[in-house]
Amino acid sequence: MSEKNENLFKIALDELGGVLGRVDEGGIDAACKMLADAGQIVVYGCGREALQVKGFAMRLYHLGLPVSVVGDMNTPPLGPHDVFLASSGPGEASTVLTLMQVAHDAGAANLLLTAQPESSAAKRADFTLLIPAQTMANDQGSQKTSVLPMGSVFEGALFLLFEVMVLKLKSLTGASPEAMRARHTNME
Repeated sequence: MSEKNENLFKIALDELGGVLGRVDEGGIDAACKMLADAGQIVVYGCGREALQVKGFAMRLYHLGLPVSVVGDMNTPPLGPHDVFLASSGPGEASTVLTLMQVAHDAGAANLLLTAQPESSAAKRADFTLLIPAQTMANDQGSQKTSVLPMGSVFEGALFLLFEVMVLKLKSLTGASPEAMRARHTNME
């Protein structure tokens, strides 16, 4: 590997570590408690954030939690005691705002992961977990803070954050590694 590539990896990893180092640990714990106590969990994200959210949904299922992804045929209706988890780095996606309103109207709690604490989505959320990373809302001009393009730092931070949340939820729920493994699909 060339020195230039090594430097890019180091810069990107340092950026991710810096973002995750600024995420509030108490907020992570509160978000995990919301999920562990939920009757149903439905998750949603746009674009590449959706890929991270779907991976998290798979792990929530492995933990034995009642989870679905918006758009899947088996997604139940939400109601009181349920949680709608939405990821919206920029916090202004119309689909996220609409789905948050639907969840709210049904009595469910909105759990938002965003980089924009003053966004429209943050104003609609019952609980916001701030991930202070560059997104497409601030990836140009003097606002650009990352060597990575567009919202890549936010999306990468989601992956690592979700893995830590899985560890915390494993402890909260008492899920054993054997039980998690037993829920893994055999259809691969």
